[in-house]
Amino acid sequence: MSHAAPNVLILGIGNVLWADEGFGVRAVEALAEGYRFGPNCRLLDGGTQGIYLVDQVRWADVLVVFDAVDYGLAPGTLKRVEGAAVPHFMGAKKMSLHQTGFQEVLALADLLGEYPGDLLLIGVQPVELDDFGGSLRPEVKACIAPAIALALEYLAGFGVAWEPHEGGRERPLDLPDAALRLDAYETGRPSEAAAWRLGDPRFAAARP
Repeated sequence: MSHAAPNVLILGIGNVLWADEGFGVRAVEALAEGYRFGPNCRLLDGGTQGIYLVDQVRWADVLVVFDAVDYGLAPGTLKRVEGAAVPHFMGAKKMSLHQTGFQEVLALADLLGEYPGDLLLIGVQPVELDDFGGSLRPEVKACIAPAIALALEYLAGFGVAWEPHEGGRERPLDLPDAALRLDAYETGRPSEAAAWRLGDPRFAAARP
C-alpha cells in the first residue's frame, strides 16, 4: 500500500534588516539557491509576517523552521530542537521588537486543529542584532551551510527527495526579490564613512 508524500514547509523567519535576525531568511534563501525539491515541498521566506503564516503552517505535515533564537548559548552556536519542544523556543524570549512571534502562529494552528505532525527548529544564537541595515556576522553566516545539512538530514527521514543545482537564480516565488539577495544586500550598503549609523550626530555629539 502506497502512502502519499507529506506536505513539507521549509520556512525562514526573521528580519534581514537587523543583522543576525535575518539568519532564518538567509538560510532558506541559500537552500533554494542550492537545491530543488518536489511539488510537495514549499520554501518560504516568512519574514516578519507573524500570524499571516498560519495557513501555510496548517498545510504542512512536516515543518522545518530556520530562525535566530536566544538559546542563552555562546554567540554563533547552532542548535536543533524537535517536536513538542519547538514552541518553547519560538518566542518565549523575544530578542527584539522586530522578531516574528511564531509561537502564536503554532498555537493558532493547533487551535484550528491542523498542526504539523513533525516539527524541526534549526536556530542560531545571534552575535549582533542592533545594527539596522547590517548583515549577518561571520559566525552566524558560517552556520548557514551546517543548518542546511541538518535540514536535509531530517527531511531524508521522511523520504523527501531533492537535487542539487547551481546558480539558482530561478527561485520560488515565495522568496525575496533578487534585489534583497544576500550578496546584493551586502554590497549595496554604504560604508560607515558614507553613512552615519549611530543615530542623529547632533544628539550623539551631546553625549558625555
